[in-house]
Amino acid sequence: MTAPSTGGLPPPIVVSRRDAARLEALIDSPRWQNDATAEALLGELTRAEIVDEADMPSDVVGMNTRVECIDENTGERHELTLVFPNEADAGAAKVSVFAPVGSALLGLSVGQSIDWPTPQGRVLRLRVTGVTRADAD
Repeated sequence: MTAPSTGGLPPPIVVSRRDAARLEALIDSPRWQNDATAEALLGELTRAEIVDEADMPSDVVGMNTRVECIDENTGERHELTLVFPNEADAGAAKVSVFAPVGSALLGLSVGQSIDWPTPQGRVLRLRVTGVTRADAD
């Protein structure tokens, strides 16, 4: 699986040190060994700017943030919360960071877009339009 991109190069991303550490620990666990999505997520973490929690911009998609985005190809709006795999719940719009769209959105800031191919073969061009911290479970 290749990393999603916009016009060739992926947009710059920012991830908090705490989120990066928790995600790297999950990726290293036996459950996620040799998993293509986990490998793609590790690639995203490798290229991310890692910052302390206090320095994390409020308009950046992180773990347990509510994300508002629009598919620039169709105008369709989406709202979801980016969560760890054990918290995923499609009915509550809680998307795992290990899902392809979850790993694509991690670290993006408001205004950034990313292209992401769906399993149905369609390409979504998601632009982040809003980010708010979700209540911790």
